[in-house]
Amino acid sequence: MIKFSDLLTSDKLIRSALIHNLKIDHKGELRTKIVEELGLTHGAARVDVAVVNGILHGYELKSDLDTLVRLPEQIKIYDSVLDKITLVVGKHHLHSAIKIIPDWWGVLIAKISKSNGKIVFCNIRKPEDNPLKDSVSIAKLLWREEALDILEHLDQANGIRSKRRQVIYERLSKVLDQKTLRKKVREYLFFRANWRSEKLHMLSDD
Repeated sequence: MIKFSDLLTSDKLIRSALIHNLKIDHKGELRTKIVEELGLTHGAARVDVAVVNGILHGYELKSDLDTLVRLPEQIKIYDSVLDKITLVVGKHHLHSAIKIIPDWWGVLIAKISKSNGKIVFCNIRKPEDNPLKDSVSIAKLLWREEALDILEHLDQANGIRSKRRQVIYERLSKVLDQKTLRKKVREYLFFRANWRSEKLHMLSDD
């Protein structure tokens, strides 16, 4: 007999199943990278899984064994950076979580199948474009050297090479419109070495 406790989702179970599904969904696509624990705003938060391609789509996991205590603060940070966001949530937290997250976040329910014990996902709401993105926060996805490299190529690095990284990010956000900045950031994230990520076969940028 299956115990109720056996049907509770965990971060490990959801993460493994989600990444497996994302690999299938994006198989054969050009310039697609799946990244775990992507740090945002210099590590103020880490989104559990991110897909980097024509957009930056973050997936935040809240299993039945997790709490929602950190979610309000995570929302503020994610909304400043990510193009789209999907909450992947155990059914135990579904109703509470939906009351907290913005309307443009997508929602996937993760539950354990009684028949085979595997994680299954149910799409409750598709994500929409995030209207709250902030250019400086997006620039902070880059390492200092990466941001400075972009400015050098734009001939906009004069006077800031020795400045604090915040000054560099602010300069970058001023000299590039947000669409161009987002594209540049995705390119650097995609080609960044030594990441715990899955690089797939290519998908064109927007």
